[in-house]
Amino acid sequence: MGERNGKAALVTGSATGIGRAAAIALARAGYDVAINYSKNAKGAEEAAAVAKAEGVKTLVIAADVADDAAVKRMAAQVKSGFGRLDVLINNAGTTLETPPKKMDEVNIEEWRRVFDVNVLGMFLVTRAVTPMLREAKGCIVNTCSIAGLRPAAQPLAYAASKAAVANLTRTLAGALGPEIRVNGVAPGWIAGDWMERTLGENYTGLMERRAKQTPLKRNVTFDDVADSMMSLIERNKMVSGEIIIVDGGFANIT
Repeated sequence: MGERNGKAALVTGSATGIGRAAAIALARAGYDVAINYSKNAKGAEEAAAVAKAEGVKTLVIAADVADDAAVKRMAAQVKSGFGRLDVLINNAGTTLETPPKKMDEVNIEEWRRVFDVNVLGMFLVTRAVTPMLREAKGCIVNTCSIAGLRPAAQPLAYAASKAAVANLTRTLAGALGPEIRVNGVAPGWIAGDWMERTLGENYTGLMERRAKQTPLKRNVTFDDVADSMMSLIERNKMVSGEIIIVDGGFANIT
């Protein structure tokens, strides 16, 4: 158990996956943590319990990041609960299931929802908490994806939204500096439920093959991504406007 460091963080979409791992990593580093979720209340409470066991304060906040009024209420809750904000991790994200080659099957409302959550939501949360981050001279880390940096087998809406996240990350670094640093992480294939849904019955075989082809001979985990986020937050103080690829070197050989 670490000691509280007097700082606070907000992690959107932190009931599961990358967000949960990041929230727990922040708690272990002594940050009070606000855990945001949209639908998975049980997962959010479980993540908060693990974080709280590290001796920090936690908040669990239900908010759809694509809803500006809900986002503003969330920012007010963070301000009221912690009195400050030093770190924002924009992790909330969604996708659709339609494969990229089946364009005629894309549901337009689902496409819009992907962009509302992944891109607009990131902007709304950033805008709502910028005053607190400026005051604390804090930082932002955005969850991008390798799919946003190069062609991939991900659904078109998801890949395009993550390309927008990468661009917005770099643009915000210029807009919010010098007080606020803004960076992103772009994971490759992550072992877990997200890729299970994407790959379906091919999950085990494809993930095993990907691991063999990766220079580090394994697939990315949620903790790997959280560790890279913590490096950007805690140690790389002269880095801003960068997207860090976390894939064990796979992108460099293909």
